[in-house]
Amino acid sequence: MTRPAITCVAPTGDVVGEAATWSADEDRLYWVDIGRFLVHVLNVRTGAVTSRFFDEPAVALSMTDVPGRLLVALSSRLVYLDVESDARHDLGITLDDFPTARFNDGRTDPNGAFWVGSMGNNVGPHGESIDMAEDAGRLFRYRAGGGLEELESGIGISNTVCWAPDGKTFYFGDTLKNEIRAYPYDPASGDIGPGTPHFAGFDRGLPDGSAIDSEGFLWNCRFGGGCIVRVAPDGTVDRVIEMPVKNITTCTFGGPGLKTLYVTTAALQKAVTDRLAGSVFAIEADVAGMDENRFRT
Repeated sequence: MTRPAITCVAPTGDVVGEAATWSADEDRLYWVDIGRFLVHVLNVRTGAVTSRFFDEPAVALSMTDVPGRLLVALSSRLVYLDVESDARHDLGITLDDFPTARFNDGRTDPNGAFWVGSMGNNVGPHGESIDMAEDAGRLFRYRAGGGLEELESGIGISNTVCWAPDGKTFYFGDTLKNEIRAYPYDPASGDIGPGTPHFAGFDRGLPDGSAIDSEGFLWNCRFGGGCIVRVAPDGTVDRVIEMPVKNITTCTFGGPGLKTLYVTTAALQKAVTDRLAGSVFAIEADVAGMDENRFRT
C-alpha cells in the first residue's frame, strides 16, 4: 500500500487529546483535552472548532440516543452534555476511589451500555502532572439507571475499548503492560468471558486508544511510538502508518463513507521538533470504519 495522505485538520495544541468520537448526523468530530479540561467540537463542513470547559478533566465521550447530547466521562463522574446549550446533567455516577484513581478511556457497546476504564490518577487539580498509583485501574460497565459494574481490576492504564463487527469479541488494553486483550463478548447479555493476549509487546511506543474497521482490523494508536498499527483479527501486524508527531492517542472513523480516520495526539512529553503535537489529523483510509455505538438513555 502507498503511504496514505495525512492532513492536520485542527492544530489545537492539546496537552492530551483523547476520545475521538464521530457524529455522522452532524458531520462533527468530538474529542477532549484531558490536560485543559475541555471537550472540543470540529465542524468538518466549516473547519471551525468550539470548546466546552469543565472543572475537572474530561476523559471519554459517547454519542447518545438523544440528538445533541453527549455522555461525558470526567475524571471522577459521568455527566450528560447538551452541546448547543452547554447544559450539563450529573448522573450521580462517581468513581469511589477518586482522586487516587480517575476514569480514562471509554466507549459504548453494541447494546447501548457505556464501558469505561480507570487508572491511577496522574492529573492534579490544575492540570499538572502528579505521581500515579500503580495497578489502580479497573474496567466498568454502566447501564442507564443502574450503577457502575466492575468487570476487571489490577489494571495499569485502561486504554482501547472496542468491539468486533460481528459483536462477538471485545478488545481492551493495558498501556503499562503493552498489551491489548481479546475477550469473548455475548451480544445478547453484553457479558464478557476471560481475556487473552491479542496484540502485545510491540516495540513502537505503548498502546493507547483504538478503532475497529468494517473488516474487523484494530487500528491502534501508539503513544510515544509516532505511529498507528493496523492489527489483523489474528493479532498480526497488517501495516504501520507513520505519523508526523510522536504521541498518538485515539482515533475514530468518520467522514463520507466512514473512510476518514481522525486521530488525536498529545503535546505532553513532546519532542522540541513536534510543532504539531496535540493536533488532530485526518487520514484517508482504503477501508471503511464502523458507526459509533450510542448510549441508551
